[in-house]
Amino acid sequence: MRRRGIKAIVFGKTDKRDFLLLVVVLLLVYPLLARVFSLPMWDPLVDPFWETPAPGFFGLPLCVLALAGFAASLKSFGDSFRVGIDEEKPDKLVTAGMFAVSRNPLYVCFILFFLGMFLVHRNLLTLAVVIIFSLAIRRQILREESFLKKHYGGEYDDYCRKVRRYL
Repeated sequence: MRRRGIKAIVFGKTDKRDFLLLVVVLLLVYPLLARVFSLPMWDPLVDPFWETPAPGFFGLPLCVLALAGFAASLKSFGDSFRVGIDEEKPDKLVTAGMFAVSRNPLYVCFILFFLGMFLVHRNLLTLAVVIIFSLAIRRQILREESFLKKHYGGEYDDYCRKVRRYL
């Protein structure tokens, strides 16, 4: 995309507060690294809520399904893919492929992946990840919808009438 003059990473360009999410990511990554490298960690954060691994048998396939859906969504996106809102060079409205099923298939796949991770690890940390990222994703979806409505007008309104926001 870069060779064709397309800047795919525009995260934080329209709202500098987006970078707060990076701090949250770093805070959530530390406990994972702490377990791997034997760093100090507050055990209640990573101790499982329950002992049975049974939910993990649903969580792992859910993660795999989410990754497959994510890959299919990226393929559907094509050259229109952006991380953030590209107000300067937005591409065409994508309504085919995975976007015919959901207006936000990438975000749905992120949430499904995090839910799967919670079922596998079943601890306070992964629960926090599910909640924090679901709220951040919801915020981003609403911001993107506002931009898409302004930029594409009636075309986007028609698309919204045909395809649901999530599933």
